[in-house]
Amino acid sequence: MGKQPEPKLTTAEKAKVTYLVARMCKRGLAGDDVHQADLERKVERIVDGARKREERAAKNK
Repeated sequence: MGKQPEPKLTTAEKAKVTYLVARMCKRGLAGDDVHQADLERKVERIVDGARKREERAAKNK
């Protein structure tokens, strides 16, 4: 399966992703063995939602 292009994020989506990445960085400072999969899943969920939003917008045009 090929890599899909990154969708354009809304301002709210960018803010949520920025917050989650900051939390990942903070956890990364704690050590390499710290579990971050939960935050990575949340970021993926936001990006997937943006992708679906763009697909719906393209269909409505």
